[in-house]
Amino acid sequence: MVGERWTLLIIRNAMVGDCRFDAFLSNLGLARNVLAQRLNTLVEAGIFERVPYKYRPLRHEYRLTARGRELAPVLTALMQWGDKHFAGDGQPERVTVHATCDHPVDLVVVCPSCGGPVPADEVATRPTTPSGSAAAPTATMDGDSPAALAAALPTGS
Repeated sequence: MVGERWTLLIIRNAMVGDCRFDAFLSNLGLARNVLAQRLNTLVEAGIFERVPYKYRPLRHEYRLTARGRELAPVLTALMQWGDKHFAGDGQPERVTVHATCDHPVDLVVVCPSCGGPVPADEVATRPTTPSGSAAAPTATMDGDSPAALAAALPTGS
């Protein structure tokens, strides 16, 4: 869903307050028909809801639903990654802050079992079994082989 061209940019703009068709059109520079199609797809997927803001003529704005707002960490992670690797010495255009205290936030992957932060080089993905539990390891994010990952596991795991 979010892999379609323009989709993340449309969602990003909605998160910063550009919720109207004309605002998306002027700020993103995509074709009118492409924007209309993407917005319809996002409404059908439950990421946006169309809400009238003017009745003569009828005009709508596109508000993020709860499902759409749950994409904030995804966009924040991409933004912070870009700031880290491509912003150079300059200040980033935007920062993500805690709305209550206005301080910058960091995204952290936390293990729900031990409660500790998980560094990127310790994140692994595994297919699930039909029961929903994790299957044998396939590889870590840094490319370790399954054998290397299995050898690093404590015995009895």
